Amino acid sequence: MNKLFKILIALLVVFLATEKLSAQKLKVFNSSITKKIGPKKVAVPYTDVTSYMGYASPGTEDEIKDGKKFYYIYLWIPVVVPEIGVRMISPAASIKAKNIVQSSEYTENSDSKDYFDTYITLERSNIFTKQEISEEGVANASWNTLARNDDSSEMPKNPGGRSYNSLLRYESNLNDPLGSLTVGLYRIGFTTYKTGEVSGTFLAQVASSVKLPGVGVAKTISTLLEQIND
Repeated sequence: MNKLFKILIALLVVFLATEKLSAQKLKVFNSSITKKIGPKKVAVPYTDVTSYMGYASPGTEDEIKDGKKFYYIYLWIPVVVPEIGVRMISPAASIKAKNIVQSSEYTENSDSKDYFDTYITLERSNIFTKQEISEEGVANASWNTLARNDDSSEMPKNPGGRSYNSLLRYESNLNDPLGSLTVGLYRIGFTTYKTGEVSGTFLAQVASSVKLPGVGVAKTISTLLEQIND
């Protein structure tokens, strides 16, 4: 009986460890486009995916909006696109990908076990050329929120077993000047659903159904300018 009990405990430990490892494993980032293969409709993966690994620490938020502490990642979209997908996972998941940007904050805190309940927004500015991008220009820009997401069932659970990671897709609205995905400066806003501090590593991915040659993703405007003017 004792031997059987020990075996059951060992199996439970292995199961829980496996669950924890698989909890933060990202699947292919699919677009909203589907194609028919036989009798089934299958989602088509995004063509272009750029990954950004960062770390959010308390007291370093960019803005307090609606009582929430928001952080921003700036995004330069160099071509007109039909759809943009954004997803975020915390803590940062280990991935194998080509276009990975690692911030210095992530490098310094990559061993951190902290994570947070992600809440993301996709926002478009009224800046449409590289020449308009500057610290002052961004500070005075107007921003239009295109989409937002809190918890997505498509995302893996966090280490606590909760579905608190985020994913959104936004299709360009050609009939709305404020809702079309033109060339220009965008930003990904992120915070937590509940009011409070944001702390932990994260992985954010920006995806498109078309290639984005010259795309830029950065935490600061100066770093973004270095990327897109390189």
